[in-house]
Amino acid sequence: MIHVGITGGDGYAAGELIRLLINHPDTEIAFVHSTRHAGRRVDSLHPGLKGETDLAFTAQLPAEEADVLFLCDRRTGSGRQATARDLPPGLRLIDLSPDFRLAPADEGFVYGLPELNRRATCQALHTACPGPLATCVLLGLLPLAKNMLLGTDVTAFVLTAATETAETRPQAGRYDWRTDNAAVYQAFVHPECEEVTRVLQSTQLSFQSSVHLVPCHGNFARGIYATLLTHTRVALDEIVPLYRDYYARDSFTHLSPDPVDLKQVAGTNKCLLHLQKDGDRLLVTSAIDNLLKGSAGQAVHNMNLMFNLEETTGLRLKATAF
Repeated sequence: MIHVGITGGDGYAAGELIRLLINHPDTEIAFVHSTRHAGRRVDSLHPGLKGETDLAFTAQLPAEEADVLFLCDRRTGSGRQATARDLPPGLRLIDLSPDFRLAPADEGFVYGLPELNRRATCQALHTACPGPLATCVLLGLLPLAKNMLLGTDVTAFVLTAATETAETRPQAGRYDWRTDNAAVYQAFVHPECEEVTRVLQSTQLSFQSSVHLVPCHGNFARGIYATLLTHTRVALDEIVPLYRDYYARDSFTHLSPDPVDLKQVAGTNKCLLHLQKDGDRLLVTSAIDNLLKGSAGQAVHNMNLMFNLEETTGLRLKATAF
């Protein structure tokens, strides 16, 4: 049995992580840390867990009781703050903050996108989970980069859910603001734009063009929907097999012959992709659940790999909608 500790247990992603782990056949949650909510029952803050757990938040961080520690506070600096503590040397860490995603190798964190770094993750002690937007965009572009087909700029228009932005931008999570509304935010300067660019450049060394990331608030609770536009003269019937081959051994990322929508992935750990071509313009559509494939589900996927479990263990459950 894998004993799990969780920090930053009061966020949306943490709620999904707790749900996954209490239903995972190989894990037992040792503690859920939250100084702000210490003493409160976990299901008082995550009401979807009522009847499933008696856990309470604790202000203590008894890391010695855990085999793996999930760092669920997604604020910049939270990961480094947690790792600065006196942690047991053999403790595995899975960080959902941005702190170690682009860290140099000597800091000891593997970039935890299983579809890119599965083998390295299996051997990792510390894993940095990609950002949710970066996950959605990269899964749409990695087969092109792997086959040296990225030559021009990429424009990524990304619709994001209320649960994706609410924790860092509270107004953006209010439905009285989101209803009948839309707004672009952090266009071209979203921090995950650099993450996407650097991962693509490390995958295809010749790629020196730009990624233009344009996020937009969507009027829905969960999910990320990305439309990715680039240019290539390679025919679509040559590109499709490259995508199928790239994801042939992956359990959660699938190429669809039909257009995809958010309802197909909401509440799941899936990524669905669709390709469309007009002349030399290639449109890739990518859809994920931001709280699962983009956060908690991907974190559990990484844990499964790090502990040599079958990678889909505990990840076939469908979440209930917010």
